[in-house]
Amino acid sequence: MKASRIASALGIVFAAALCTSAGAQQLKMMTGPQGGSWYPLGGAIQNIVEKSVPGTSVQVLPGAGISNVLGVQTGKAEIGFGNAVSSYDGVRGQEPFKQKTDNVCQLTTLYFQYFHAVALADAGIKSGADLMGKALTTQQKGNTGEQMTRDLLKVYGLDYGKMSKVNFGSYTDSVAQLKDGHAQVFTLITTVPASSVMDLASARDIRVLEVPDAKLKELQKINAGYDKRIIKAGSYPKQDKDVQTIGTWTHLVVSCKLPEQLVYNITKALAGNVATLGNVVAAVKGLSVKDMAIDVGVPYHPGAKKFYQEAKAL
Repeated sequence: MKASRIASALGIVFAAALCTSAGAQQLKMMTGPQGGSWYPLGGAIQNIVEKSVPGTSVQVLPGAGISNVLGVQTGKAEIGFGNAVSSYDGVRGQEPFKQKTDNVCQLTTLYFQYFHAVALADAGIKSGADLMGKALTTQQKGNTGEQMTRDLLKVYGLDYGKMSKVNFGSYTDSVAQLKDGHAQVFTLITTVPASSVMDLASARDIRVLEVPDAKLKELQKINAGYDKRIIKAGSYPKQDKDVQTIGTWTHLVVSCKLPEQLVYNITKALAGNVATLGNVVAAVKGLSVKDMAIDVGVPYHPGAKKFYQEAKAL
């Protein structure tokens, strides 16, 4: 009797453990490199989700726009930061993706990022047409900024082989290379003003290159996700006029396999804590539910769609 009672008790404990395990949601979220805005924003999202969605834990991992989408597609992560311009490539199975990312769904749109092509003022670079034979520094492959750099060069009839040198690294590395004269132009996608560009401008005179309408149209033929944006005069030292450039939305994607109710709860939690996110990245300030529901060309997860429809944002 005693043994049977012990066995019965153990069985109850084991069953309870199984139920707890089954109910718990452990999620991996791929963000960006340390030193960028995505990593701390990911930490804020982690705190919001863990506090607002009981039984859910989130592990924040470094990443990059393209590799994050691949990570969600292949199951390495359940949530990832992305840039709409490259995420849309995944939906279509277009380079740099080898196949359609059919396990990647839209969770929420967060803020707009601006592509910067920043040249040293004394490098003789006044437009993209002057990049031939220059020394370029950009992000590592797997980053949206690097992909956009290749697209920009392409519409000017250029590629990496026509540059004198190409470096791939962190924003910090790139700034150091320009300060030291080891590179002449720096490309990246970020918010305005970009801290790395301000750092560079504190030591060297710079010129932010324009992307004119004719080149924008060519870029949109490569990828419809490219959008026109203006870096307003005064955003950077000695920038005395508006500069037209291109950009794309930063958004969060999730595995399409996640339960509808879980994604609904996460979306609702983020919508209720926009102020917290805005304290981490200023570009998120003032984000509305309608902004969160902006269609970037990636199919909505049913849970997110349900929330946006209830909020009358879709």
